Amino acid sequence: MAGPNAPDSVLAGSGTKIAIRDAAVKLFGAKGFEQTSLREVADAVGITKASLYYHYPSKLDLLLAIIDPIIDHLRSVIEDIDAVPYNAEGVRAVLRGYLRGLIRHRDAGALCVRDAVAIVNAMADRYPDLRDSNKVLREWLAGPNPTDESRVRACAALEVLGVALISTELVPGADDSLLESTLLDSATCVLTACGTA
Repeated sequence: MAGPNAPDSVLAGSGTKIAIRDAAVKLFGAKGFEQTSLREVADAVGITKASLYYHYPSKLDLLLAIIDPIIDHLRSVIEDIDAVPYNAEGVRAVLRGYLRGLIRHRDAGALCVRDAVAIVNAMADRYPDLRDSNKVLREWLAGPNPTDESRVRACAALEVLGVALISTELVPGADDSLLESTLLDSATCVLTACGTA
């Protein structure tokens, strides 16, 4: 078991469940989901494997605790999307809401980007929720009576926002407000073809 001076350890306390999740995000991100054992996660937190199992009965349960907030956020973005007017303000508000969730969950999101195949395979039952919610968002962003071009632009705008997930690796010094304003402006520009002749 890791001692109190172990590098990169997450110490347990009143927030043991959160400490386990945080340690798992670090380890899954560094080593990969499939290559990381629950013993390593328990050691990083400074608890026994039995204690870890008390909080998360399986590695899949731990992964879902990391991924579910991202899926829940995306579902909240599209929940009442049809009531949002499709105009410049409405589009920007939807993009902003989606982006803020990516920024808030970027530690887990970066893990998903780096280890996508293993994550998708592990969360097979939840993947349709993610895929279907993303499709609803893309279709709404493409606008009423979408063309192929508007569909491509909707996909591209979401990809631009996805940079938030790996922003700490790409631009470690960028704070949340800079990230939000820059990516929001960029995604809006992609959708509206600003700057084109």
